[in-house]
Amino acid sequence: MRDRQALQDARRAREFEAFVAGAAGRLLHAATLLTAEAPDDNPRARRLLTLALAHTYAYWDRLRGEDPYDRARQHLALRFANSAWHQYGGPLSRTRPHPRSALAALTPRERLILVLRMYEGVAEEQTAALLGMPTERVHALCDRATATLLHPPRKAAATVLGAKVAPS
Repeated sequence: MRDRQALQDARRAREFEAFVAGAAGRLLHAATLLTAEAPDDNPRARRLLTLALAHTYAYWDRLRGEDPYDRARQHLALRFANSAWHQYGGPLSRTRPHPRSALAALTPRERLILVLRMYEGVAEEQTAALLGMPTERVHALCDRATATLLHPPRKAAATVLGAKVAPS
């Protein structure tokens, strides 16, 4: 009995290691986009990834034909949503996005929807169901986020110190 359990545990560990080897990079990139951190300095994204992979491993034997990547991505997205939108601020809402990130101008909800729709290719209906939002709202937020990225708000013109204004 113990030998069979040990073999099952070893098989489970090998399967999960193979999954992580193939999926962790893409999931980390998605998490980095969500947190809008710099790719080389992304502790919040790494924490999100670790929690998503731990959750996926805990449910590994109960997946029963379900895509483990989809399960990990859902947990990653929901963990981000819950911590970023929490009223009192979770660990992801205490710090600001990296200022040079293209996604820093977006709200956490806009980032989440944009990453799921554009980077991960999740259908609008699936995104709406995952987040408990109407499809029309997901569509509107995705459109707004895309418009913000394509046409960022103009920054105030830099003032030149010491420049003299010519009298009119």
